Amino acid sequence: MSVHYESVPTATLYPDAFQVAAPTSALERHIWPRKLGVFIRKAPSLLDASIEPDSALPPSEGGGPDKGARELCAGQFGLVPPWVKSASDAKLRSTKLVNARSETVTTSTNFRDTWLKGHRCIVPMMAFFEDDWRSGKAVPTRITRVDGKPMGVAGLWECWEKNGEEIISFTLLTVNANSHALLHRYQQGGNEKRMPAILGEGTYDAWLNARHEKAKEFMRAYPANWLTANPVEK
Repeated sequence: MSVHYESVPTATLYPDAFQVAAPTSALERHIWPRKLGVFIRKAPSLLDASIEPDSALPPSEGGGPDKGARELCAGQFGLVPPWVKSASDAKLRSTKLVNARSETVTTSTNFRDTWLKGHRCIVPMMAFFEDDWRSGKAVPTRITRVDGKPMGVAGLWECWEKNGEEIISFTLLTVNANSHALLHRYQQGGNEKRMPAILGEGTYDAWLNARHEKAKEFMRAYPANWLTANPVEK
């Protein structure tokens, strides 16, 4: 599971890499379950009118109602399904819903409705972390693009509302990595290996705008030779 990632630290990288304005306030570097992170979704004009953009974050630059307009939003890492009954239950469930398996997202009680609503997003990150158990103990390892550029990971977002409370949240979509030349080395042995569904830079708009029956075509393992892994220095 990918439960820890590193946010994009430099404001200029948001418009350059994702064509959205940068956050108005700095994010924590390390994002864990229930921490505040950011995600990119369709511009408000393309969403359900009942979902308002995050007022603390500016819309994408030049973001008119065209098909490619994007918006940066703030939300909790760990999805809160719309059927959750209370904020306290939401806190308990969200820590277990930071990842959504791409193979079962259309049938999972936790994610099916969000997927069918087309609430897809892109999660910007510089790196994600996995444990290397080959030595017999967990060695945290930072995984990045070889070229050092930010990654855009496919995700889902949701807006939970109940009794005047609102929680904006998101999750990372993951794919099987058992045969991945790099990621098969990480996570505990005996378990299925998983990795975030990293999107190609040229597919961002296609991912956000695809029909839900076509969206699964984006769920592919990112090429191993485009990634690099380094143990975390303590």
